[in-house]
Amino acid sequence: MHLVRISASAERDLLIGFEFYEIQAAGLGQYFLDSLFSDIDSLALHAGIHPKPLAGLHRCLSRRFPFAIYYNFDGHTAIVLAVLDCRRNPRSIRGTLGARRTQPKK
Repeated sequence: MHLVRISASAERDLLIGFEFYEIQAAGLGQYFLDSLFSDIDSLALHAGIHPKPLAGLHRCLSRRFPFAIYYNFDGHTAIVLAVLDCRRNPRSIRGTLGARRTQPKK
């Protein structure tokens, strides 16, 4: 099994998604978080098998929501850098990923 870490920026992405879906219907935000954390947890077993379509990051698509989980994998640890809505403008997604890819590690 691999280690999985979630960056602060990815945590913010999850919070934004939670708030959006909770406004749509009470309880849907929690279902969103449960679903996305299940997808992120699956990286402990499946990290590294996903394609790298943008910015050299692996992309795991969520099973229930139109979101993608972008992560780095060094063979031991998957670091989730972004959890982004796939309905966003592709240029915006590339810009976000490019900025996060170059952030200094803390």
